[in-house]
Amino acid sequence: MSQRTLVLLKPDAVRRGLIGEIVGRIEKKAGWTITALELRTLDRATLETHYAEHKGRPFYEPLLEFMTSGPSVALTVEGERVIEGLRTLSGPTDPITATPGSIRGDFGTIVRENLIHASDSEESAERELKIFFPGRS
Repeated sequence: MSQRTLVLLKPDAVRRGLIGEIVGRIEKKAGWTITALELRTLDRATLETHYAEHKGRPFYEPLLEFMTSGPSVALTVEGERVIEGLRTLSGPTDPITATPGSIRGDFGTIVRENLIHASDSEESAERELKIFFPGRS
């Protein structure tokens, strides 16, 4: 079943020059297509909407500070089982437990700055795509 999902390459990925490497891994996956890609510095209001479920947790403010610290890349990716596939390609948030071959397993350094976000469900993808690409839903 074909799906659409949101991917964010976070400020640490951009700072470290990993955009091409990460986008290349997505492009090489047979059946997946990048249908939108934008480099942008995300504003706090957008991030508050995106991370609303985490408000009040100890990591919320440091997360917003990190995500506004520099440009990110927002992508829309479409394809068969792309949501599940991108979560696997990303790897677990903790780079120590992420397997080699995953983005976080190969390039991750710390939990808080974890390179990539990929929607975790069809419902999340639909909600997140409306936040980051409102005119393309």
